[in-house]
Amino acid sequence: MNTINETNFKFPNQKSVYKGKVREVYNINDKLLVMVATDRLSAFDVILPRQIPFKGQILNQIATKMMNDTADIVPNWLLANPDENVAIGHLCEPFKVEMVIRGYMSGHAAREYKLGKRVLCGVAMAEGLKENDKFPEALITPSTKADNGDHDEDITREDILSKGVVSEEDYIVLEKYTRALFQRGTEIAAKRGLILVDTKYEFGKTKEGKIVLIDEIHTPDSSRYFYAEGYQERQNNGESQKQLSKEFVRQWLIENGFQGLDNQQIPEMSDEKTIEISNRYIELYEQITGEAFVKASTENVMDRIEKNVNSFLSN
Repeated sequence: MNTINETNFKFPNQKSVYKGKVREVYNINDKLLVMVATDRLSAFDVILPRQIPFKGQILNQIATKMMNDTADIVPNWLLANPDENVAIGHLCEPFKVEMVIRGYMSGHAAREYKLGKRVLCGVAMAEGLKENDKFPEALITPSTKADNGDHDEDITREDILSKGVVSEEDYIVLEKYTRALFQRGTEIAAKRGLILVDTKYEFGKTKEGKIVLIDEIHTPDSSRYFYAEGYQERQNNGESQKQLSKEFVRQWLIENGFQGLDNQQIPEMSDEKTIEISNRYIELYEQITGEAFVKASTENVMDRIEKNVNSFLSN
């Protein structure tokens, strides 16, 4: 099965290309961005050696649906999706922070909590919480937007403002948009029998100075979901939550001795594990969107993408 590991397109009027952990972004004439979602899998800020079939298509199509479902409350960068793996939108100057918002004490927050920390990114966490308990109010815990290969790092609101990473005027808008998106995402998830646990949003500014949502939204790579049914019972019994997110990949890596730390060896991923992860992503797509996933043809996938993008650009 053909997967997309790396692209090397030369589109008309292409100025540059940026290759992130998962997406590759082509600058067209300093006006448009062509974002190609590859099948690469990253965890702990490390790109794993194996690609996951259909992962790029899944992320791209979930993000597109969620952008469309939130465009009435927060403007976004998206213009078109000429291919299952491609999003095209306005060129923006990205803010150098990721706006992470947490409704529940899970994942990174839970790992920090177990170490005895009660403040995350300058925000207090109450005493007496169990892993996966709901916070009284969702916490915004921003992180730095690391360059490719580096680790994102927690940062406080105060540091963001004092270091001039984002102006206070803009940061107030980012916080407002983050809470609005999380509220809408929570409502969408509830209709699907899911709980939106935590997520991250990225924002940029258009050439006109308008702040817009960019990148992805409410995908399994950027978000954590629990199944709502049985959540409280599992909490009461001290059981693990049934979840849909990339956390199952992280847990598999941890069990195999890898957390992205120096001198740790990435465990080998078998064909069976690769297909299992692909199926989990498909399950998540169908659960989040309420729609059956239709696999795009992977035969000559690079030619398909190039043809579809060129067709859009020529029009």
